[in-house]
Amino acid sequence: QVQLEESGGGSVQAGGSLRLSCAVSGGIDSRAPIAWFHQAPGKQRWGVAALFAGLTSYADSVEGRFTVSKDNEKNIVHLQMTGLRPEDTGIYTCATGQVFRLTRQRAHYSVWGQGTQVTVSS
Repeated sequence: QVQLEESGGGSVQAGGSLRLSCAVSGGIDSRAPIAWFHQAPGKQRWGVAALFAGLTSYADSVEGRFTVSKDNEKNIVHLQMTGLRPEDTGIYTCATGQVFRLTRQRAHYSVWGQGTQVTVSS
């Protein structure tokens, strides 16, 4: 019932910026946490940013470069990515669940979007 749909991915040169969006629909509690995960080619998903109760959490690798925010009126979560690096390349997926805490752990999320591709060239 709950669905997440990402958009905004694309190709960018190193140092560039992208803004990803995650549209949330369905019956999930609006207070539920939402996180962004990065899956590099051949790797498993790794939580890079999370938002819950107005608090944010970032992986060290993206701290200071990525910002997660939520448009509560439109129920859209954004991931603003700046200073992109080639290692940021991969699929970015948003996720939500009913573990009501600030967390970037994959196991704490139960509903996932399809992902959007980000490619950062040198």
